[in-house]
Amino acid sequence: MSRKERKYLAMNKNPIKMLNLVLLSLACNASAAPSDLKILGWAERAFLPDPGIEVEAKLDTGAETSSLDARVIKRFRKEGKRWVRFAIIDRDSGKEFILVRKRIRTIGVIQHEGTNQTRPVVALEICVGGHRMETEVSLVDRSEFNYSLLLGRSALSDFALVDPGNVFLGQPGCGVEEKDGIEP
Repeated sequence: MSRKERKYLAMNKNPIKMLNLVLLSLACNASAAPSDLKILGWAERAFLPDPGIEVEAKLDTGAETSSLDARVIKRFRKEGKRWVRFAIIDRDSGKEFILVRKRIRTIGVIQHEGTNQTRPVVALEICVGGHRMETEVSLVDRSEFNYSLLLGRSALSDFALVDPGNVFLGQPGCGVEEKDGIEP
């Protein structure tokens, strides 16, 4: 939303006009036509083809970048390239999976309590609402949160609208057989 639109919203208290402006802004900023977008709840089941587990995800349009619950995050260099080794824990079974990915970038995040944190960002394949995508996720310990995956705007903008009044509206997988013959 542009600065001009935010200023208009702050000055104009009419809820119908505000809603129309927000919807128009969303429709203009979405790369797909609104009729082509899937409606998902604010919480959904997602499938991670590698390592082959289902996780619960919070869909957060207030966050730009997605984040994944990762432990034992180790940054390293190999042949001049930046890599990250990290562990993902299946919260249902307790099983730990070790993944290694190229580090795309490092982001700085300011926490709600005001502390700064740096996080490595990697590309990860995710299936949610019948849609398969490769998206950037920052790696951070989310063990204190209810959802091990947070999907932000950059992951959702091409295919989904979020219904804040509902949960689990979509299918967790992609609707086709997953890698290694594993079905979500």
